[in-house]
Amino acid sequence: MNTRLQSLSELVASLMARPDELMLEIGAGGERLVARIRALLSALCLLLPLVAALSGAKVSETLIGLAAAVFVNVMAQVWLALTRNPRRHGWLPYATGTYDVSTTTAVLALLALGDRAAGLNSLVVWGFYSIAIVLTALRNDGRLTAYVSLLAIVQYAVLAFVIVASASGSEQLVSIDYGTVSVDSQVERLILLLLVGLLTITIVYRMQRLVEMSGTDGLTGLPNRLWLSQRMPRLLDGAREGDGSLTLVLIDLDRFRSVNDEIGSRGADRALRQIASMLGEMLEPREHVARIGGQEFVLLLRSPIGSAWERTDRLRRSLGERMFLPDSGGDPQRITLSAGLVAWPQDGPDLSALLRSADRRLQQAKRDGSNRIVARDA
Repeated sequence: MNTRLQSLSELVASLMARPDELMLEIGAGGERLVARIRALLSALCLLLPLVAALSGAKVSETLIGLAAAVFVNVMAQVWLALTRNPRRHGWLPYATGTYDVSTTTAVLALLALGDRAAGLNSLVVWGFYSIAIVLTALRNDGRLTAYVSLLAIVQYAVLAFVIVASASGSEQLVSIDYGTVSVDSQVERLILLLLVGLLTITIVYRMQRLVEMSGTDGLTGLPNRLWLSQRMPRLLDGAREGDGSLTLVLIDLDRFRSVNDEIGSRGADRALRQIASMLGEMLEPREHVARIGGQEFVLLLRSPIGSAWERTDRLRRSLGERMFLPDSGGDPQRITLSAGLVAWPQDGPDLSALLRSADRRLQQAKRDGSNRIVARDA
C-alpha cells in the first residue's frame, strides 16, 4: 500500500512540476496548433446558427448563437496572433484555457435566459468543455490540464446550481426541444468532465515520459544528443539576450575501449555512470552536461573559455587520480580524458559549428598525447 501511495505521489508531483525547457518548447508549438484548431472550430461555429434556424429554433436562440459565433471568431484570431511568439507570453496557455471554458459557460448561460433547459441540456455547446480539456494535452503541461478540468467542473456546477435554484417550479426545467433537466443527469455530466480530465492528464503524463525517454541517455540518465540539438537554440538565445559567456567542452575518455576489455562491459558501464556523476557535480546553475556518444560528453558552461579551461582541467586531474575497480578480480583501471573547448560565438554561431571546432581541438589533444585539454587551435 505504501509503495502504491508513493508511486501515486511521484506521479502527481511529476505532473504538477514546471516543465523543463524542452517540454516548454514543445508546448509552445502545441499552443500554436491549439490556436489554429480553435480558429477552425470557431469558423465551423458560424454554421450552428444557420442549422438551428433551418431546424426551426427560436429566433432568440438563433441570434444568441450567431452573436457567440462572431465573438469566438474574433477572439480566435486574437489568440492566433499572440501565438506567433508564445514563449514570450507565459500566461497564454492559462488565458486561452480560461477563455475556452468561460466562453462555453457564457453561451450556456445566455441560452438559459430564454430556456433554462437549453442552458443545461444543450449537448452541442456543453461538448466544448470536453474539447477545451482535451486540447490542453497538446501543451504538454499537466498543471494546465488539471486547471482547465477543474475550471470546467466548477463553472458548470455553479451554472447548474444557479439555473436549478432560480427556477420557480419544476415546469421551468422542462422543454419540448431540450427535454427535462434532472439532478442525476447534471451529476453525470460533472463526472464525465472529471473522467475526460483524468484521461487527458494520463495522456499528458505519457507524452512527457516519451519525450523524456527520447532525450535521455539510458545508461547514465544524462541528456543525450537529441536533447542537446533541441535545447541548444534556446540556450544560445538566452546567452544572446543576457550577454553571458557560454563555453562548450567536448570530452572524450582516452582509450576507453581497452579499459572496457580489461574490466568488462558491466565495470565499464559503472565507470561511465561514476564519471557522469563527476561531470554533474562540477556544474553551476544553468549549466548542462550531455552524453552524445559511447565515451563522449558535452559540457555547456556559463563562464569564459579561460575559466572553463581551469574548471575542466581540475576535473581532468581529479579523474586521473581515481582508480576504477572491476566487478571481481582484475586490476584497477586509471581512466583519463581529453577535451576540446570552444567559446560562443567566437568559435561558431550554432551547435554544429561549435561541435566541429571542439572536435578539431579534441583531436589535437589526442595527437599531443591525450590526457590534456586544448582551448585554441594549433
